[in-house]
Amino acid sequence: MSTDTIKKAVGYKAAEFVRSGMHIGLGTGTTVFYFIERLIQRCQEGLNIHAVASSLRSLEQAKQGGIPLLDIDEVTSVDLTVDGADQIDPQKRMIKGGGGALVREKIVAAMSREMIVIVDESKMVPTLGKCKLPVEILPFAKNATLSHIAKAGYNGEFRKKSDGSLYVTDNGNSIIDIHFDALIESPEEDNETLIHIPGVVDTGLFFNLAGRVIVGFADGQVIVKP
Repeated sequence: MSTDTIKKAVGYKAAEFVRSGMHIGLGTGTTVFYFIERLIQRCQEGLNIHAVASSLRSLEQAKQGGIPLLDIDEVTSVDLTVDGADQIDPQKRMIKGGGGALVREKIVAAMSREMIVIVDESKMVPTLGKCKLPVEILPFAKNATLSHIAKAGYNGEFRKKSDGSLYVTDNGNSIIDIHFDALIESPEEDNETLIHIPGVVDTGLFFNLAGRVIVGFADGQVIVKP
């Protein structure tokens, strides 16, 4: 199966767990795109839900598809959020933020009764760290923040768009992508160090948020891990 076919399979599978009357958190990314696609179809078939979105991209897809949307500033909890991950380990610790929405994704995940994570098998790893760790920072004195991150022992660089300009998040912030020379032995310690650097908004390390994990495999299997 192609990567897109796997993503579609897990996204559509996740949509099966949505029930009428629920408030749903919409994650961000290429896999979540298929989850939202199937939710749109189910709403057209009579599913009655309301949703909040973790990014402008997901918000626009849901809006165009006719999913009823709630004002995120008037919501304190949702029943279920579905989102992807760049990496997830056996303890369900994750690296997220490849799509740039890590802070909003973390906020929505934290306000959810359950977060279902949808991934293909390549995202399941024994230890985090092979992919970049996104860190969202304020644009004010951003080079000073990058310098502080370097002094703390991390090799990071500003994320840029294809035209060479700085990537800007939906929050108007910048992202520094950190490269690790080795796998991360203590992600909680790295997170603690980074979030206390002035200018850092949050990191792409997610702890104690994932519930069920839906994994798609190249052979066509889709497995729901409790």
